[in-house]
Amino acid sequence: MEIVLRNNLILIRTGFDTLNTVWMKEFLNHHARGMLFLPKAVLVFRNETLVQIREDFLKELSRHHAATHDFDHQFFLRSMLRYGTQPIKIELEKLEKPQSVKVNLYAYNKNTVLIFIDIPNSWVINYFRSQLEVYVERGTDSSLVVDVSDYKAKARLERALNKRDILHYQIKYRYDNHFMSKLYSDFASFSFGDLCKQDDEDEKIHLYTVLECPVGASQDKLKKSYKKLAKVYHPDKIVHEQPNMITHYTQKFQLLQEAYTALRVVS
Repeated sequence: MEIVLRNNLILIRTGFDTLNTVWMKEFLNHHARGMLFLPKAVLVFRNETLVQIREDFLKELSRHHAATHDFDHQFFLRSMLRYGTQPIKIELEKLEKPQSVKVNLYAYNKNTVLIFIDIPNSWVINYFRSQLEVYVERGTDSSLVVDVSDYKAKARLERALNKRDILHYQIKYRYDNHFMSKLYSDFASFSFGDLCKQDDEDEKIHLYTVLECPVGASQDKLKKSYKKLAKVYHPDKIVHEQPNMITHYTQKFQLLQEAYTALRVVS
């Protein structure tokens, strides 16, 4: 394990064994809605209502670190506590061999979706919690019931389902041919067909997802959403950010342009 105190965050590099310790998982479970999942890492933001839980976590982290290094536990803890307002980034020291996790999707109707996994996995469930936030009605360590009664919720769900890699887990989604037709029953004229076989339909759904619009949205809706997102993700907006963020925004901006070009109707 390596702990680096930077000006803008506490960086913890560790193995997956440490990530799965009880005290680590408890800390992350409490912060499920305040986590950002990055390639082989998670970023945990400060939550004013969980200050004591964060402090207890740092105490346990310091003790764990001191057990394998020759330094004063209390001195190191005081140093970490000075970074009380900064995010905590927990990063895998190396990429583990990907493990496949099957995530099942079931639409009760156009307003409610069930996400469940056969074997409980707090990392995958916490990913969905972090992405769907206020739309989660109830859940366990292996399932979530999500309210998707408005189009913003549906767009958020689609965006969450676009991600297939969580730390060293590889997600494989399973759903029947009625899933999308139930979810978008308002758009009865749209032909979904067999989603497992028709790549063209999958691509079309992806384009609407990029623009954060429901499938079959009007041209005015597409144009409005495109303009709003283009302002947010234009690379010129983040010229002072880190290079990797500029690359991310540039790629997102290009995707927006491609999606809008493909879906708009030119008069």
